[in-house]
Amino acid sequence: MNVSIASSSVGLSQARPISIAVLAMGGQGGGVLVDWIVALAEQRGWFAQSTSVPGVAQRTGATIYYIEMIAPDASKPGRHPVLSLMPAPGKVDIVIGAELMEAGRAILRGLVSPDRTLLIGSSHRSLAVIEKTAPGDGTADAAQVFDAANVAANRFIAFDMAEIADATGSVVSAVLFGALAGSGTLPFTTEDFETTIRAAGVGVDASLRAFAAGRERTIAELKQDPKIKPTAKPPLAKRYPRLEPIGHAGYDALVARARLLPEELHGIIAAGLQRVVDFQDVAYGGEYLDRLETMPRQATGLLQAFAKYLAVAMAYDDVIRVADLKTRAGRLDRVRREVRAGNGQILAITEFFHPRIEEMAGLLPPWLGERVERSAQLGKLIDRGRKLRTTAPPAFLLLYGVAGLRRFRRGTLRHAREMRHLDEWAQRIKKFALTDPALATAVCEARRLVGGYSDTHSRGESKFEKVTRASDRLAGRPDAAEWVQRLTKVALKDADGAELDGALRTVESLFEDA
Repeated sequence: MNVSIASSSVGLSQARPISIAVLAMGGQGGGVLVDWIVALAEQRGWFAQSTSVPGVAQRTGATIYYIEMIAPDASKPGRHPVLSLMPAPGKVDIVIGAELMEAGRAILRGLVSPDRTLLIGSSHRSLAVIEKTAPGDGTADAAQVFDAANVAANRFIAFDMAEIADATGSVVSAVLFGALAGSGTLPFTTEDFETTIRAAGVGVDASLRAFAAGRERTIAELKQDPKIKPTAKPPLAKRYPRLEPIGHAGYDALVARARLLPEELHGIIAAGLQRVVDFQDVAYGGEYLDRLETMPRQATGLLQAFAKYLAVAMAYDDVIRVADLKTRAGRLDRVRREVRAGNGQILAITEFFHPRIEEMAGLLPPWLGERVERSAQLGKLIDRGRKLRTTAPPAFLLLYGVAGLRRFRRGTLRHAREMRHLDEWAQRIKKFALTDPALATAVCEARRLVGGYSDTHSRGESKFEKVTRASDRLAGRPDAAEWVQRLTKVALKDADGAELDGALRTVESLFEDA
């Protein structure tokens, strides 16, 4: 018999039902995992039952699966148990989250309790719709989930199971099944788990590889600490690329120049250089360093923020950039991997475009682009949605040609406007940096309001201009930086701008009262 190292100490009682909740989103194989667990119990003669409550969509709501299983009572062979259909808060033995935030939602729903629940979760992130659509960085804080799980669960097992699934050519559900086996919580052998996978008859070899890897990783974690309490990953700020030469003379010269700046900035500068050079060319990377070198160096926090948002501002989203990203060599391969298309399957990609006349005019020289923008007839002609199948040669070649306009970008109306806007922002930061570095940093970070494409960009830019104008009004007050930060937060959450306008009126009232 080959059982997990922890089975004797943490195995659940067979005298009462074992309850398991699985939270998964579409595409992660949650239903397959539940089928495996039910089949595992039934092949050993247990009674098992599963139910599910589906979520709204692939990532706006996860499906909650619930399983109850119980061993037959040898003294009452003719009797069948009545099992529950839904999990009850405080009465779930095992909770499995196919993604970190799903584990967090299980905690919020009260399914995880410190006296009995084993919480198994993959530490990877698949961003929710609300995280992707939020202006700025809407990513939820993973560290909060780790902290909550370490308090709420009796035991918490978490590692990046999606990474293991990719490495083994399988899906995360197989790794989760392995983690469940490695935890030793269920009174079944490893052979029982493997037999269940083989009996399913689909993707057996890959599933077994992922199962074995998940089981071994869990056992290794438990050997280190039987009551494992994993901690959050280091923040992204520690994972910037290294500022190193790459063998290209022009780029390497920029690296040598950037190394003259404070060492604590090297990581963010490396990321910024990569972004702007990829956006345009090496000379554009030189412009990035030109602007960065003119910023006062008294405040490291200000320099960090400026290096970041300067790169974001210089690598703006225009029609050329969009076309470039959609025709890159590796994009088709990435999409095939994401949709898990087989080698013999034909993949077709349809892109939805809705450019405004401003985007099209932005491709023209300033003198011509401004005239085109004022044409109502051209506006009606252009302002229509377009569908392009970019896996077909005509549409692909069209976008490829637009991407090739990058060499002319510096002469376009859009570039002229972006650089003028950027220079005004940088000058305001330099002015504030001399007397109030905190305010300068707040104005710098307000740049995250600007982003996206088309209407999204216009709305963000309008909010940004309102906040920066307010910073001029607030300059000189001891709480100026706090007010700008507050206005930025309001603007990020405010879709139509009404709340921001209200906050700006509050700012004006400060001076009326004075």
